[in-house]
Formats: sequence, structure tokens, C-alpha cells
Amino acid sequence: MSNSHLFLKSTFVNAPLQNGVGRYVCQLQRVTLKFCKNHGASRGMRDFIESDLVNYAKENPATVVYLKPRRHRGATIVAEYLNGEKQHVDCRNLEGDVISKWLHLLKTQSGNHEHVRFRKMWHTEHPSIQGPWTPYTFREPALNLVEFPSAEQSRPAQLPQTATDRLLEIFKEQQALNKQPRIEDLEANRAK
Repeated sequence: MSNSHLFLKSTFVNAPLQNGVGRYVCQLQRVTLKFCKNHGASRGMRDFIESDLVNYAKENPATVVYLKPRRHRGATIVAEYLNGEKQHVDCRNLEGDVISKWLHLLKTQSGNHEHVRFRKMWHTEHPSIQGPWTPYTFREPALNLVEFPSAEQSRPAQLPQTATDRLLEIFKEQQALNKQPRIEDLEANRAK
């Protein structure tokens, strides 16, 4: 196991500006699509621009989309977030549908891309006064005094009677009360 986590800044997980409490604010501010008009590695980006870019812009009115043609370079996406962070995605030789998936991923991220060590897996502004639930919360207190292995604890639990078993019991009780002859006995008497 590595000790590199000791040198990372430690923090809690927080949504930016309490995002989602009142209303959702998309953190993606600006997307720049860089591509070459002739380069073969930019073919997927050009296909995306021709077919899906208008739909993407209509679906995401809060995000500004820039197109930046560059000569003899591969395609890239530069995403800029409200907190000032930038993220670059290399799109060389990617298809148009893969580029749309990358844009969807960039849209749903918060923009916090620095490496941090989390102090807890969860964080809340108003912690519970009852404490967290554990598998031992509602255990029988008598189990604290039992010495294991215990014969009583090893015995299988008595299962409740099923409905099928109960119906069979009722049927046998009715047969015993009525003492009706069985069909085989009647057929044997007729043969005699």
C-alpha cells in the first residue's frame, strides 16, 4: 500500500455552493471544440459538429460552445467550469457518439479535479444525534455473555409452519374424523 495519500490535502465532500438545494446550476460554463478541417484524426469531431452540435446547444442553453479550427492538429475538448478549473479531453480518432458521451460526462461533473484525501466517505451539515447504524445496533444483549462455540446457538432455527403443511394437516384430520373408505378399498370390495 502506498503512503502517497499522506501528502494530499484532506477535505470533506461538498457540493459546490450547495448545488441542488434550491435549484440545480450546471457547473460547466464553456466548452471549446478544437479540430482541424482536413486532418484525419478530427473526422469524428467534424461529424459531431455537422450532425449533433445544434441539438447539444439547444439541450444545454447554460453552456457556451465555441468552435476553434486549428491546422494540422488532433481534436480536443476544453471544458471550463464556474470555479475556474479547466479540463482537456483528447478526441483524436474518436467517433461522434463517443464525443457526445464525453460532453455529457463533462456537463455532469462539478469541476473539482484536484486530488484530495477524503476524511470521510460522507459529510452532512446536520449530523444525527443517534449515531450511525451498525450491524450490532439491534443485537440481542444476551449474546454478549455467551461463550462460543455454543450448542444452543448452533442449533438451526425453528421455521414457522407453511400454509401447505397446515392444509395437509387439516386434510388428514378430516379424513380421520370421517373415516371414509379409500377408493382402493371400494374397488377391492367390488371385485370380490
